[in-house]
Amino acid sequence: MVDDERELAEAIAVALRREGYAVDVAANGQGAIDRLLINEYDLVSLDLTLPDIDGREVCRLIRTDDRFDPRTRVLMVTARDTVSDRVSGLDDGADDYLVKPFALAELSARVRTLLRREARGSDTVLRNGDLVLDDARVRAQWADDPLELTNKEFALLRYFMMHRGEVLSQERLLEHVWDEMADPFTNTVRVTVGTLRRKLGVAAGRDGSDVIETVIGRGYRLREFT
Repeated sequence: MVDDERELAEAIAVALRREGYAVDVAANGQGAIDRLLINEYDLVSLDLTLPDIDGREVCRLIRTDDRFDPRTRVLMVTARDTVSDRVSGLDDGADDYLVKPFALAELSARVRTLLRREARGSDTVLRNGDLVLDDARVRAQWADDPLELTNKEFALLRYFMMHRGEVLSQERLLEHVWDEMADPFTNTVRVTVGTLRRKLGVAAGRDGSDVIETVIGRGYRLREFT
């Protein structure tokens, strides 16, 4: 979240964290660039009017500089509301454009839509055999049995579902499901994977390790089911 209106940015960050997203906040363009050079981000919510570097320039850097992850989505969020502003922003490489003031529900919906582009398909519902996750309604179930998940377990399952079949390292999960305040030296990832695995195993009527596998020395993998 890149915005020099610190209180607004923090309020939005808190709301998105409640939905299970890992959110870091930068108050200016240089702060955003510094974070992007260190961390992999799935999405950048980028204000255009920043005190140092214009948001359009930040967006152009993300799109043209090889040091940045080309998969990062850019959502421009700004008070600049003319058609020419929107066209320029999209031409600079933004994936979407949201005008202030906006409803938090709309921002959340646009975040979900942009992040789904990395997943398989564009539906709000992710499926893996009998495992179903409805991102918009924040619901998950195995067959007809609802899963009672914490916000963090839901966020972790969502990331697994978007990358099912892939081996995800503990470091990658920590970066994408937790935020920069998370302590990398704790066992928080292992513990949360463990509780999610147990709940999935109970719902599926099988050993949880048959659902989320541990790949020794590499990380975890959500099995693909038909």
